[in-house]
Amino acid sequence: MAKWGEGDPRWIVEERADATNVNNWHWTERDVSAWSSERLRQLLLGLRVEGPEGACQLTDVIKLDGEASINNRKGKLIFFYEWQLRASWLGMSGGGLKYRGTIEVSNLSDENDLGDLDISVSLCKDQPDTPLLDLMRRTGVPEVRRILGEYIHQLKSEFSQGMILPTANGPKPPAPEPSKKNQIKTSKTQISSTPRCSSSPAPCPTGVRIPTCSFNLTETFQTSADELYRTFVNQEFVQVFTRSAAVVDGCRGGRFQMLDGSVSGEFIQLVPDQRIEMRWRFRTWPSEHYATVSLELEDRGDETELRMECRGVPVGEEDSTREGWTRFYFQAIKQTFGY
Repeated sequence: MAKWGEGDPRWIVEERADATNVNNWHWTERDVSAWSSERLRQLLLGLRVEGPEGACQLTDVIKLDGEASINNRKGKLIFFYEWQLRASWLGMSGGGLKYRGTIEVSNLSDENDLGDLDISVSLCKDQPDTPLLDLMRRTGVPEVRRILGEYIHQLKSEFSQGMILPTANGPKPPAPEPSKKNQIKTSKTQISSTPRCSSSPAPCPTGVRIPTCSFNLTETFQTSADELYRTFVNQEFVQVFTRSAAVVDGCRGGRFQMLDGSVSGEFIQLVPDQRIEMRWRFRTWPSEHYATVSLELEDRGDETELRMECRGVPVGEEDSTREGWTRFYFQAIKQTFGY
């Protein structure tokens, strides 16, 4: 029997800094497949490229098969990931014509360098030839490669934290590097608004009774009413202009969630191409409190006027809510689709 303090370091309990996996000797594994799947979707759906031919945007990740894990053995991290993915893209030419296609990556794995990835771009079978295909191959493919590199960087620099445990006399693991979050660039426009605040409690569709405000917005879009209507109730369109994953069930009683869960609600009335009414809430509002948002669409030939009424906004939140609708709905839709 070894003397006290002279035994195998793997079993010297009194000197370890953590009571688990002494000196990081044992094999530990963390499954990061769910995190990877969600992160890859978020990163890919933020891709947008522009050129003389027009603009293209990834709209949906239709296939994402694979797995990922982080393993620790004797203080050394081993990363394993293997993915096959296919995404849909929507392009709009300078003349306003829309085209759809797919982009596919078949060999994203720890065994392949980013430069060795097979990334193919194609048009859907029913689509005519378009210069937008060259735009996606010339500019979109490098962007996809960059995004996949960002995923690998985040996997290794952020999500691996805590895999190597501290030892009694060993150095501390390095701090995670800050990540850059995608931001939607928007520009300011003048929008007519008529806030109406009330200090008395107003009934809410669901939840607690609190002092609320109402406001109106009016905006004009250079598109038809039916196209604008679909932009609000179609999941693919919502994911495009929000540049993030979304869940949108475009029917009466259907739920929606977007902008990384910051916004959620339910459609309570839908009149195709004319009216959308919804229960709508921001994540930081009092629990279960919803405002009522009504969108009236008036087709004026080559343009559509949208009149919005928002009722039941918590007092003190009207300015941020109005600004949010202006930036992340109206201006984002215009900039994305050219409306």
